[in-house]
Amino acid sequence: MSLVLDPAAQDLLFREARTANTFTDEPVSEEQVRAIYDLVKYGPTAFNQTPLRITLVRSPEARERLLPHMAEGNRPKTATAPLVAILAADNEFHEELPALFPAFPAAKDAFFAERPVRERSAAMNAALQAAYFIVGVRAAGLAAGPMTGFDFEGVRKEFLDDDHTPLMIVNIGKPGPDASYPRSPRLAYEDVVTTV
Repeated sequence: MSLVLDPAAQDLLFREARTANTFTDEPVSEEQVRAIYDLVKYGPTAFNQTPLRITLVRSPEARERLLPHMAEGNRPKTATAPLVAILAADNEFHEELPALFPAFPAAKDAFFAERPVRERSAAMNAALQAAYFIVGVRAAGLAAGPMTGFDFEGVRKEFLDDDHTPLMIVNIGKPGPDASYPRSPRLAYEDVVTTV
């Protein structure tokens, strides 16, 4: 059985997609980011919660505020990427549930009244949305460089608030020269899937 998705699209989204470490200076427009979001917002989450929040770092001043919080090896690529996105989980996502999950508006209080429960759910579902976001960046013909090598608390204090937890930082743009490392191995199906 083959996949329904066109092989060229499979390559674009997965097989040929690589983490970019260098970028050209071609800008990433607001229109492109809106198109990415308008596609990936349809990705499924539990209770249709949408805890992912995206902070776009566009100005030179904001970039200068971000760079000291990046791990040393991540600073050069973050300094030169056309666009940088801080992806975070909104721990107060439940406030939107009555509108987002009209089939069961009481889910807000029935399941998410306690902050620790919200934080766990926000982290899991925002991470799922972050994966959709990366695939959306690829669908736009751009490269993504997702990173977790940064000072999470420093980024939270500099760009977010106590209700938002940083998940990752993603450099976005057209890949530059020698943008990717050689492809690393992947686990085989038999190493991952168990049938019971």
